Amino acid sequence: MNRALVTGATGCLGRHLAIRLAEQGWEVTGMGRQLKHGAQLEAAGIRFYNGDIRDQAAVIEACSGQDVVFHCAALSSPWGKYRDFYSSNVEGTQHLVDRCMKGGIQRFIHVSTPSLYFNYSPRYDIHENDPLPSKPANHYAATKRLAEQVVLQAHAKGLPSIMIRPRAIFGPYDQTLFPRIVAANGKSGVPMIGGGQALIDLTCVDNVVDALLLCRDAKTEALGRAYNISNGDPRPFQDLVRKLFGMLEMPLRRRNIPYRAAYGAASVLERVHRLIPALGEPQLTRYTVGSLSIPQTLDITDARKKLGYVPRLTIDEGLQQFANWWRAESC
Repeated sequence: MNRALVTGATGCLGRHLAIRLAEQGWEVTGMGRQLKHGAQLEAAGIRFYNGDIRDQAAVIEACSGQDVVFHCAALSSPWGKYRDFYSSNVEGTQHLVDRCMKGGIQRFIHVSTPSLYFNYSPRYDIHENDPLPSKPANHYAATKRLAEQVVLQAHAKGLPSIMIRPRAIFGPYDQTLFPRIVAANGKSGVPMIGGGQALIDLTCVDNVVDALLLCRDAKTEALGRAYNISNGDPRPFQDLVRKLFGMLEMPLRRRNIPYRAAYGAASVLERVHRLIPALGEPQLTRYTVGSLSIPQTLDITDARKKLGYVPRLTIDEGLQQFANWWRAESC
């Protein structure tokens, strides 16, 4: 029986991946920090390891006896301290590759992010080899870029590695993308910055799992690089939101905001929250404003050709999956 470690297994992507691997007959260890979700994984026949990738000893223990490591864990947020992002995204990744380099691991599969490309200007059909911005958009993008370098260096030293950059993952168990939009709707309304016309490139979580399994089985010549992953079906933000709330059977409250006004308000909020850290994350950040109002679409040609990736679930099917899960959770 093949054995796999999934980091971030209590998150949306990690949970879906761990369950799929178990269904395929793999012996799966899911590493994560949320005990409630860990218990649900164990109920699905998955060994749950309660640990943090920032803990080197925990990483060594979790990796022991594994054949493949899927690294899905990350600190992903538009706000926070650089040190926290660095510790999770860079040092955590380093702990994993250091252990994997010591032998026994047949493949290391790393989940990166297309946030690396974001530069506050419209970009269409971005290829993996297109130049990255000279200044990362935020701490998350900066540290995930460094994490990619950690993986590439390990690959150059002999660790068979491959990376994906999935765009805006959504589906059941999502706790970030659509739940934030639903929460905003319940407060002051969903912000339609610039009229909500920006094309948004999304990826159904099941399609990302498909891509990860293709990475597991990819030929040697496909390794040592990152691949863009999306549904290949960008849609205007307002259309996505309208369809989502229709499926949720909830009234949509729109809040139209000009881009400059939203960006200015986010800048002020960020300054206030830096001065008063106890306030936590601002309701609106410059990155959030940009991601909702500035188009960024990916070229997934290489994933199609070199991995055999085909988006299996449509956006509409993914939205319906999320809506069904959200309604069930809300009962």
